[in-house]
Formats: sequence, C-alpha cells, structure tokens
Amino acid sequence: MAIGEILLLVFVFVIAGFLGVELISKVPSQLHTPLMSGTNAISGITIVGAISATAVALHTEGMLSNICGFVAIVLATINVVGGYLVTDRMLGMFKKKGDNKK
Repeated sequence: MAIGEILLLVFVFVIAGFLGVELISKVPSQLHTPLMSGTNAISGITIVGAISATAVALHTEGMLSNICGFVAIVLATINVVGGYLVTDRMLGMFKKKGDNKK
C-alpha cells in the first residue's frame, strides 16, 4: 500500500471521528434510545461485513489480515451486545415500579 493511500485512509478516519463526536453531542436525550436501537441494527450489518471480509482474507491475504478480521468481528459483536444491554436498561427506566412482568 502506498503512503498516499495510507494518508488518505487516516484522513478519512480522523474526519469521521470528529463528525461522530459533533453529531452525538447534538442529539437530545429524548432521541437517544431510538437512535441507539437503529445504530445497533447498523452494527449488526458491520458484523456481517467483518465476517465476509475475513472470509475473503482467509483465501487471499496473509496472517495480519486474518487477525484484523477477527478483531473486527469481536469488536463489532461487543458493540452490538453492549448497545442492546444499554438500550434494555434505558427502556427499563420507563417501566412502572410494580410492573415486573416481561
């Protein structure tokens, strides 16, 4: 990979990080739970993409690609599970005190 390609990828990563911080900081608290549920669905798509990219890397690339793919799958899975747990906990805050049925 050429140095120009690496710099472009780093630039896109940094811009995406700044944009993400700006967007998240402007979301009102009333919209947080519905947006988090949508983000969890998108993270599920990220898991599928990581699995397919890792499958392609198994047949074409070296060991570093396999390790990066595995790490991507693990981190995306942690993101989805954690997001659903946080969403469930936030929705539990809106239940009545005596309502223990599911």
